[in-house]
Amino acid sequence: MKLRDAPAACPSLWRCLPCPPAELRLDLVLSSGQSFRWWESSPGAWTGVLGGRVWTLRQDGDGLWYTVYGEEDDHEEQRDGCPAKAAKLDTTETDRILRDYFQLDVGLSALYRAWGAADPLFRKVAKDFPGVRVLRQDPVECLFSFICTSNNHISRITAMIERLCQAFGRRLCCLDSRPFHAFPSLSALTAGADAEARLRALGFGYRAKFVSGSARAIAEGLGPEGLCQLRTAPYAEARRVLCALPGVGAKVADCVCLLALDKAEAVPVDTHVWHIARQRYGVALGGKSLTPRAYQEIGDFFRGLWGPRAGWAQAVLFCADLRKGQKPASS
Repeated sequence: MKLRDAPAACPSLWRCLPCPPAELRLDLVLSSGQSFRWWESSPGAWTGVLGGRVWTLRQDGDGLWYTVYGEEDDHEEQRDGCPAKAAKLDTTETDRILRDYFQLDVGLSALYRAWGAADPLFRKVAKDFPGVRVLRQDPVECLFSFICTSNNHISRITAMIERLCQAFGRRLCCLDSRPFHAFPSLSALTAGADAEARLRALGFGYRAKFVSGSARAIAEGLGPEGLCQLRTAPYAEARRVLCALPGVGAKVADCVCLLALDKAEAVPVDTHVWHIARQRYGVALGGKSLTPRAYQEIGDFFRGLWGPRAGWAQAVLFCADLRKGQKPASS
């Protein structure tokens, strides 16, 4: 199949949701380490896997455009570069999936104003980084993606997740000779006795035992449904359950709570955020390292400063810091 990188390519296969840049910036959100399954397939176009389907997204003015690819034969007949027999979409469902993923029912501009009023430092940084919102991801995919993030960086994590999906996930389609795969199911990650060895062969190193161990623990315990039901549990309870899994510490648990389990108050803290809290915000902490107590105190400080969606505000500052030294995003 051919990649469709703009509505001009097969206009009948694209749809548009109203969404101004102040509410969403694809280039900032999809490249800032929240998800590792999106690729800038051409300038301004982002292609990736969501909900077991392959999508291409782009923004034009106040519109969020999208197209979804079917699982047709890679050598299907083409007419003017468009598939002759395009899969019929339930557009109500695809609109819902995208609105849910980007949490578009949450008014971001009002939140930016509230955070800026409470925090002058946020106001100063955020003016160059509009439209940074928190994704709402599948809990299984989010958990195993973030288990891979320890002592790692975005490009390497992205490559690891790609290898994981190719080895254990269902193939969805091929676009311009590039194959796309679904994220592996728990059953795929627990099938056979050699999952850990296969992960090590894929370059997962010590993380291999954490991925396979957590997959077994969930399969034999909560199950994927129970993991998803943590969305309705209190934040502290969800965090406690996650931290009992192999390879899941406070930061990974908070990433999953924020990005998959509807805990908008979760503030993931790494050593970088710890330094920001001390140096820029003057948070007085007892120790000289990121102890569990210091971790909790930093999270509580930002929750007190930014309110019930503190994790969203932190995502803006994290994105800004990730792009430090780069040209500011234009609004």
